[in-house]
Amino acid sequence: MNDALWLGGLALGFAAYAVLHSVLASTRCKQWVGDQWPALVPAYRLLYNLIAVLLLLPILALVWLWPGDLVWQRPELLVWPANILAVAAVAAFIHSLNSYDLSLFSGSRQWQWRRGDSSHPVDDGPVSIDGGESFSIGFWHRFVRHPWYCFALLVLWTRDMNAAQLAFYLLVTAYFVIGSRLEERKLIAAYGDRYRRYCQRVPGLLPLPWRWLSRGEAEQLQQRTADQ
Repeated sequence: MNDALWLGGLALGFAAYAVLHSVLASTRCKQWVGDQWPALVPAYRLLYNLIAVLLLLPILALVWLWPGDLVWQRPELLVWPANILAVAAVAAFIHSLNSYDLSLFSGSRQWQWRRGDSSHPVDDGPVSIDGGESFSIGFWHRFVRHPWYCFALLVLWTRDMNAAQLAFYLLVTAYFVIGSRLEERKLIAAYGDRYRRYCQRVPGLLPLPWRWLSRGEAEQLQQRTADQ
């Protein structure tokens, strides 16, 4: 396959994936689906996640089948530090799962509500920091607003890279930047000044030594927002 054709196909495919992923995640799309097919609402999040995984597979296959030349190889001095950083990011990701309601994130809880339990919403509700219904600040959210994106970037950019991986990592990074902005629009719509104050204290994708919340500060911020 011609390198230019391959790169164009990868960029076009990922761009289409990113646009569709963002559209399906938008509040407007969810509301439209709810108006047109109310019975589909309890399954929306499950279907959304399934579609996201299935449509990503052809892109990953393209990266795998046409790797291209090696464009970056870590100097020997950096191999161990890079590997340690990547392993730490994976461990942090596993630890961060405690801060999320995974049943809500996956859509399984919404599916369980399909019988019309009036005590719970059937849609996935407003987006929140910890993936649940309330505004809460988990451990890793005290240091970065989007810890999963941060962990993924640390794993990706500490590897040796061929041409396909470099192009893919650049596209993923761009999507994380743009996607996080879109996600935060929903968070601000849901929580207003609550989330704006949080943004002023904590960076978005990469932690900064001078911007983080202590446990007490996080609890105070949550308490203030809960009282409003």
